[in-house]
Amino acid sequence: MIVDGKIKLYDNITKNRSGRDEDKAKFHVGQKVKLKEDIVNDGTYPFAPVGSLMMKKESIGYITDMGDFLQVIRVYEVHFFGTDAEVDKIGCREHELEAMEAYIDEIEEERRIIKEHRERMQRENKNQI
Repeated sequence: MIVDGKIKLYDNITKNRSGRDEDKAKFHVGQKVKLKEDIVNDGTYPFAPVGSLMMKKESIGYITDMGDFLQVIRVYEVHFFGTDAEVDKIGCREHELEAMEAYIDEIEEERRIIKEHRERMQRENKNQI
């Protein structure tokens, strides 16, 4: 048998979580997040039984990567530190996560600083002439 008939793969609770995610990601790589609910194995982790606890609610981690499942469901790879869980990197959905800090786009921040520096240097050069 390929699928165990006792395992429920789809239900009314999770069906609303399976639609297409927004085009823009809610979280970003490097951002600190906290779990809003327990994460249990939905069958995507092959080394633990389906339904087993993977990571406890309130665990804190950092987003290390983002990907798409079936090209419509955004999954965040979150690295959790200091837990006694079997694995420390778990795939999470947006509804399972809460931001612990505001996201700062470091590239845009650096561009802003460089632009301000250039403008300041141009003003100083004009004043010297």
